[in-house]
Parts: sequence; structure tokens; C-alpha cells
Amino acid sequence: MDVNKIVEQQVLQAAQAVEEQIDAEMSRLDNMDEDDLDRIHQKRLAALKKQASKKQELLQMGHGQYTEIPEEKEFFPICQKSPRVVCHFYRESTFRCKIVDKHLAILAPKHVGTKFCKIDAEKCKWLCERLKVRVLPTICLLIDGKTKDFVVGFDDLGGVDDFPTEMMEWRLGLSGVIDCDADPTNPPTLGQKPKGARGKKAIRGGGDDSDDDSDDD
Repeated sequence: MDVNKIVEQQVLQAAQAVEEQIDAEMSRLDNMDEDDLDRIHQKRLAALKKQASKKQELLQMGHGQYTEIPEEKEFFPICQKSPRVVCHFYRESTFRCKIVDKHLAILAPKHVGTKFCKIDAEKCKWLCERLKVRVLPTICLLIDGKTKDFVVGFDDLGGVDDFPTEMMEWRLGLSGVIDCDADPTNPPTLGQKPKGARGKKAIRGGGDDSDDDSDDD
């Protein structure tokens, strides 16, 4: 038998199978009575109520906003209560930490399923040592109480100070700490870099706004 005819026959068989499935589903829907429709409605309503209840529970735990962890000892209880946590280790005097603050404050209400928070690195020396936080800003990403990933400096965010919030969202999505369809091969396009803006060299080289904590002790 001709190869083209074999392919054509297989395509026709596949199309017929799909058509039969569609016809069967339409028939099932047509034959539903009010009790069947009511059961579907009640099941959907119960799912929505459960979803709303879970969201309310997360909001009561501080999800939906970008908050500060005031003391080192509160870090682990927070990570145990919230299944997904984005924690920014910052220093008040570090300029790039303020850039991170801006983006995380935007993302927090958008991704209620994740706890967004920050902690002053100068007030948690032991924690920084345990997590090997050396460069600020560092964003620690945790899932189910375990460290999943780190975003250190801006190299993963385009290597510039003026990256868009979508870039931060994409990077967090790669780790699975937020629900985001992040394609690792297709990061968001960076906007036009302002004239005179500093790029990767300043960030990697420990410029005046990126701090290395390795010799702070």
C-alpha cells in the first residue's frame, strides 16, 4: 500500500475517534436531568467555597502583602506554616535591596499562595551564616519548609538595575515558588536601559550598592 494512503487512513481514523468522543460527550450532556446538573453545580460550588476558605486562611497568615520578619527566631515558624515562601535578605543602606522591595511588593498581592517577606541581614547573623547568605540582596526561596533556590544579586534578572517586575516574576516562577508559566528559554524582554545605567560588571564586581557580608563578623 502507498505510504501516503497509509498516513491518510491513519489521520482519518484519528479524526473519527475524536469525533466519536465529542458526540458521546454531547450525548451525555443532552441526557442529563436536573438532578445531574444540580450535582455538578453543588460540586463546583463546594470547590469554590474551599478555594475561598483557603485564600482567607492564607490572608490571615500575612499572604497577599510584603511584610517584614522582625526577629530571626520567627523565620523558621513562618516557613513551616506557609508552603511557599519568598524571603528577601536585605540591608537598609543597600540601594539594590530597595529595588527588590519594589518588585516583591507588587508581586505579593498577585500571588496570594506564596508568603512574601523580608528580614534585615544585620539582625540575623546566625541565619545568614546557616543559609550562606553573603551578597545582598539575596532572595531565599522555600517550598514546604525547605530551601529550594536563591536569587543572588541581579545576574539572574538581566544584570541591570531597571529590570521589569515581569523579570522577577519569571525568575521566581522557574523555582516553582509561585504559580507562573515560566519558560526557562524565554525570559521577559528587558526595556531599553537608561543612558549611563550600570550593568553586570558593577553588580558582579561588588560595586558600591552590592554588599558582601563575608567579612562582617
